[in-house]
Amino acid sequence: MTTAEKTAERLLGALTAAAELFTVELGRELGLYPALRGTRLTAPELARTTGIDARYAREWLEQQAAAGLLTAFPTDGDDPDERRFTLSEEVAAVLLDETGPAYLGTAGQFALGLGLTVPAVTEAFRTGAGVCYADYGRHIRHGIAAFNRPMFTHQLTGEWLPAVPEIDRRLRATPGARVLDLGCGLGHSSVALALAYPAITVRGVDLDETSVAEARRTAAAAGVADRVSFTVGDAAVPAGPGVDLVTIFEALHDMADPVGVLAAARAALADGGSVLIGDERVADEFTAPAGEIERLQYAFSVLHCLPATRAEGPAVANGTVLRAPTLLGWAREAGFAQPEVLDIAHDFWRFYRLRG
Repeated sequence: MTTAEKTAERLLGALTAAAELFTVELGRELGLYPALRGTRLTAPELARTTGIDARYAREWLEQQAAAGLLTAFPTDGDDPDERRFTLSEEVAAVLLDETGPAYLGTAGQFALGLGLTVPAVTEAFRTGAGVCYADYGRHIRHGIAAFNRPMFTHQLTGEWLPAVPEIDRRLRATPGARVLDLGCGLGHSSVALALAYPAITVRGVDLDETSVAEARRTAAAAGVADRVSFTVGDAAVPAGPGVDLVTIFEALHDMADPVGVLAAARAALADGGSVLIGDERVADEFTAPAGEIERLQYAFSVLHCLPATRAEGPAVANGTVLRAPTLLGWAREAGFAQPEVLDIAHDFWRFYRLRG
C-alpha cells in the first residue's frame, strides 16, 4: 500500500471507532446496557424497559451487535423485532462496572466531551486564548473521574503507596496524619486514601467549583465526610504547615504555575513529609511517530489540557505531555534537592516522590 492508501485506511478506521464511541455513549446515557445485562431482549422490549423509541432501539441493537459489543441470537422468522440481544458479562465489566479494573465505559464520554468543545478550541487556536475547564462540561469532568476511579480503588492504596514503605508506615502509624490532595477532581483519590488509612484526615483542593461540590457528595456516599473535606482553591496558594503527604494525581501538567504549586506543597509539609505525584508516562524526549499512549496524550493536550491551562493565563502551559526531565526540573526549582522517579509499573502514569 502507498502512504496515501495507508493514511486513508487509518482515518477510515478512526472514523468508525469515533462513531462507535458515540453509540457507546448513547447506550450508557440512556441506560440501555444495564437493561441488557443478564437478559435477552427484543427491540420492543428494550424500548419499553428504557422508555425509548422502538425503531431507534432496533437500529442501535443491530449496530451494537455488528460492532461486536452485543450478542445477537437468531430468530425463527424474518421479523427483526423478534431478534433478541444481550450484553455479556465480559463486555459489561468494561462498560458498566465503574470501580472494576477493566472499566472503560468512560471512553464514549471522553469522545463526546472533546467533540462538543472543538468549536471553542478552534477559536482558541485563532486567538491564543484558552477554554475554561468548566466549559468542557460534565462529559469531560465525569470522563476523567471515571477513567481514574478504578486505579484509585485498586492501585492507589493497594500498590502505589505500599511501594513507598516510608509513606505507607507514616499514614498507618501517625494518629491524625494529614493528607493534602491537590487537583482532587470529583474526590475519588481523597476517598480512597481515607478508606485505606482510617486514622488520617484528607483535604482535597480543586479550582473547579462543580467538581468540589460533587467531591463532597462522593465523600458523603462513602461515609468518610467526617475525615475528608474539599475546598475550591488554587493549589499554588500555601495550605499551612504540618501536612504528612501531598498528592497530585494527573493534575500537575494542567496547573498554571507548576513550580508555585510544588513550592506551596513543600512549604506545607511537616518534617519528613513527602509529595507523591502521578503524571503521564511519556517518553523523555519528543519522537515521531510516537507510541499509542503518547499519541493519545498529545490528542488530549491539543483538545483539552493545553486550552484549559491557557484559560488560567499561565506563564507555563505545558499540556498533557509532561516529560520526566521537565517535572524533575520544576521540583528542583521549587526547592526539592533530590526529586526521584519511583519504580512503580503503570501503563499510563509515572510516579515521583519529593521529600520535604
